[in-house]
Amino acid sequence: MTTDRTSSAKQAREALGSRLRNIRKGASLTARALASATGQHFTRVSKIENGVQTPTERDIHTWCQVCRAESEITELTATLRTIESAYVEFRRQSRAGMKQVLGAHTLARYKSTDVFRIYEHNVIPGLFQTAEYTAAMLSFWIKFLGLPNDLDDAVATRMERQRILYRGGKRFVVVLEEQALNTWFGTAEIQAGQLDRLLAVMSLPNVSFGIIPMRVERPAVGSAGFWVFDDTLVALETPTASIEVTRPNELALYARMFEALKSSAVYGSSARKLITDALDS
Repeated sequence: MTTDRTSSAKQAREALGSRLRNIRKGASLTARALASATGQHFTRVSKIENGVQTPTERDIHTWCQVCRAESEITELTATLRTIESAYVEFRRQSRAGMKQVLGAHTLARYKSTDVFRIYEHNVIPGLFQTAEYTAAMLSFWIKFLGLPNDLDDAVATRMERQRILYRGGKRFVVVLEEQALNTWFGTAEIQAGQLDRLLAVMSLPNVSFGIIPMRVERPAVGSAGFWVFDDTLVALETPTASIEVTRPNELALYARMFEALKSSAVYGSSARKLITDALDS
């Protein structure tokens, strides 16, 4: 799977322009009338509406104020901020090695987040990985993406982030597919050690750990793993890019999806049995 960052930004810019056009038309204003009211040339209004030119935050504020659509400002501003930053290409980010491939998963982001909502379908979340499991997984990505081999540093960086688990005031709500318990990264011994680690972290008082059994009726199926940081950011990853979502309406959809997935999970002794069954197998 590949991500064309230029094309994605262009499509997002066009979508933003279309929304601004609809707001203008909803206010019964011509492009010339809006341009006059906002102090710009009418051709610039046309370029913005057609996705040729990206508006500034000031443009959005004045546009919505003139059109009496102030309630749209927050949503449109969030959209603007994601146009050029929604896709962070791994290759560009990783020129200095895998240690730099973090996307939204920076130590600063972890420190500023109070509630983590985490859904993974085929991998153990990084916060709960053993060093051996992380090393096995990153070894593949270093080779696959052709990155400088800084495996030890990359693993150390990810282990450092796990200290956040023991920091006061943090809460971790995790939903894991049973498939992740049976997807090996490395040897059987590495997988067994990882499952033992899950049993340990499940007992932490600030961790809610649910597992969705493979054979269960469910209202939703997640197409990709994703992390929700408070109510401000959703992060998910493709093989070549880290995607960060900040638009309020999209954040709300991810929150709804998380709750739907969470409703299918089992907890406590039932979740532990799924892990011990995977260990036994």
